Amino acid sequence: MSQLINEADDSEKGLKKTLGAWSLIALGIGAIIGAGLFSITGSAAAANAGPAITISFIVAGLGCAFAGLCYAEFASMIPIAGSAYTYSYATMGEFIAWIIGWDLVLEYAVGAATVSISWSRYFKKIMETFGVHIPESILSGPWDGGIINLPAIFIVVLMSLLLVKGTSESAKFNAFIVGLKIAVVLIFIILGFGYVNSDNLTPYVPENTGTFGEFGFSGIIRAAAIVFFAYIGFDAVSTAAQEAKNPKRDMPIGILGSLAICTVLYVLFAHVMTGVTPYTSFAGKDGIAPVAVAIDHMGTANAQGLITPDYPWLNNAIILAILAGYSSVIMVLLMGQTRVFFSMSRDGLIPKVFSDVHPKFRTPAKSNLLFLLFVSLFAGFVPGRVVGEMTSIGTLFAFILVCIGVIVMRKSMPNAPRAFKTPWVPFIPIMGVITCLFMMVFLPLDTWLRLFAWLAVGMLIYFGYGRKNSKLQKGLKDGTHVDDNHQYH
Repeated sequence: MSQLINEADDSEKGLKKTLGAWSLIALGIGAIIGAGLFSITGSAAAANAGPAITISFIVAGLGCAFAGLCYAEFASMIPIAGSAYTYSYATMGEFIAWIIGWDLVLEYAVGAATVSISWSRYFKKIMETFGVHIPESILSGPWDGGIINLPAIFIVVLMSLLLVKGTSESAKFNAFIVGLKIAVVLIFIILGFGYVNSDNLTPYVPENTGTFGEFGFSGIIRAAAIVFFAYIGFDAVSTAAQEAKNPKRDMPIGILGSLAICTVLYVLFAHVMTGVTPYTSFAGKDGIAPVAVAIDHMGTANAQGLITPDYPWLNNAIILAILAGYSSVIMVLLMGQTRVFFSMSRDGLIPKVFSDVHPKFRTPAKSNLLFLLFVSLFAGFVPGRVVGEMTSIGTLFAFILVCIGVIVMRKSMPNAPRAFKTPWVPFIPIMGVITCLFMMVFLPLDTWLRLFAWLAVGMLIYFGYGRKNSKLQKGLKDGTHVDDNHQYH
């Protein structure tokens, strides 16, 4: 901790405390409203919750609120830019940090694959408006009846190569994309409300089919765990703790305020989506692009029952906006992944190749190219449902460890400086653990098996390579330590 804070004093002294509560709320809204809402909401409604997908969003938002308050304390304790990996390394030790760092691959890399699969379905829709029909065999992986998802691979490769070159979005472009995403949600809600048919919302909670997780109460909670993916990014608020004018007051307002606003928008969005067309319309491959399906049903039916959309221009405009937003989300997720592995590589836990910097572009180019290959394989061959659930279970698991971490830190380092303290400890962290674990329990068994397999591979790498090459372990063996004046001995 003392070493990190010393480094922060040297390198980040210029950070200005300029963010107030409203700035933090705006930051949170921009980060939270992303790809998840436009991708997996439809398939979760069709397979798990029906119209009660609205309740699922409330449950998922509650879990985020508890975890977000714990994130904020970590961010205020360690005043450097970092992720849950950095927080846990400094506070709970190398082994827990490895678990979280390895688990973050499921949040970032597999998350990027999920978004790219949805991107390909919207890309198919927009190409059809220009009379170009892409064969289904190159739009789906082998488990979905196709051969390979080429558009998904294309967007992953394109965003990875942009990251290699060091292309970054300007603040104005970022603001434009954020505005575009919020505009898409608001336009869809406002126009769609006029087409909501109460028959489509009845029954509100479809009766369970007899299979756990398929409708009924178990379906609502399983859907909550799946659509949890739509909240990824809310922890961006916690990373701004050092720049908040009054973190004790503004951090909980920023986290809870942005979550509350986004949850309301999500609930309204899901209500309109399942109200304009039966939730069964989102079954199958098109469920990964639910907005396009819903807009196609916003119109008047002829004698044969065929619906002519009243806003044909709206579908194209919204799809273009979604494609642009998706592209930036994929880029940010891929960038986040390489930065986590960059830190892990610097600590000696994974090979040096992940922290090699390109001499010209000054980016971790080799790491970008390795993840280009890894994410492309997932995007091209694995079904969207599978990668979406893997992303959700990985994120929920990371949140549980962060919540536990706050309780541990209050005991082990009670006097460490904290600009923001999670209220009602241990109640809030325990509720965060319970809520996130509750959602994880309702995920399918095969998703749990993949998580255990993923963690088992991680353990093999850690004990086979990471522990032997860890700079921390080498330092401990050499007798190296840092005193209270931040001097090495």
